[in-house]
Amino acid sequence: MKMKFLCTIACVLAFSAFFASGLNAQDRNEVIAVYNEGAKAIQTDVPAAITAFEKVIEMSDQVGESVDDLKQKVIQVLPGLYYKLAATAYNEKKPVAEIIAASKLAGAMAEKYGSKTHGNNSQRILVNGYYMMATEFYSANDYDNAILAFDSVLTLNPDHIASIYNKSLIYKNRDEADLFEQTIDLFLSKLDPGKDADKAEQAKGSALEYFRAAGSKANSANDLDEALALLNRAAKYGEDKILCYFFADVYNKKNSFNEGAGYAQKGLDMETGDAEAKAMFYYQLAVAQVGKGETSAACESFKNALYGQFEEAAKAQRTNLKCQ
Repeated sequence: MKMKFLCTIACVLAFSAFFASGLNAQDRNEVIAVYNEGAKAIQTDVPAAITAFEKVIEMSDQVGESVDDLKQKVIQVLPGLYYKLAATAYNEKKPVAEIIAASKLAGAMAEKYGSKTHGNNSQRILVNGYYMMATEFYSANDYDNAILAFDSVLTLNPDHIASIYNKSLIYKNRDEADLFEQTIDLFLSKLDPGKDADKAEQAKGSALEYFRAAGSKANSANDLDEALALLNRAAKYGEDKILCYFFADVYNKKNSFNEGAGYAQKGLDMETGDAEAKAMFYYQLAVAQVGKGETSAACESFKNALYGQFEEAAKAQRTNLKCQ
């Protein structure tokens, strides 16, 4: 009796093993069929290929080890397909939102399936997408959203110098002096002294012009301490003859005549134009010379300032000094 029972169990196990073997073969064939669908669609329909390959992974998790080889193949292929969608969106100049969404998905899938290369490449497209978005907002004068988009770029790539520079322009346009200075300084710190000399010169010129104009405005309002502070901020980015003129004017108004004369002479040395172009510097030099008690030298300097908009004021000064 016991022997008969054991034979029955053995027969059942043998049948079960045969049935399971047949079932596994059938399941593998089903996975292969879906895999082949995806492989066929790769060249003509990338989204369809992705759908098929994702289904292969789902089926493989249910079937088990017998289809691990197929699962590994699609895991190697999928990150590239997601990246291809993102790259196509970018190259075909799809709407920015579509480019960003595609590159984010490609990056997530690269991380999921362990492809560092496709992850890095997807991030580059994402950076470009955010930069395109930022420039669109910038062109529309939507500065708040432009800054948010530029910041998204810089979160991904802190060395994206175009985003840093464009942020500085926004702060300049908004007349936010401290933020402009901080951002333009950051931009300059990122540049290569050799390769980026032109960019550095342009940025420094922009900053010099901005703070020089702000200093001139404060000078006109007779806020001399503020004017001097702003002119010194301008001087951090270089020096030109106009900056020297404003320095001379402010220092003369503050009765700091040695400094006034020094900047007037420096501006005069920089000026290569005709007598009328030099008049503004001679006028400031003369004012400083009067302040220092150098009447004879002041008379000569006022004489050299008798041109253009300085002519009447120089005449009046020469009369007051009883110049010959």
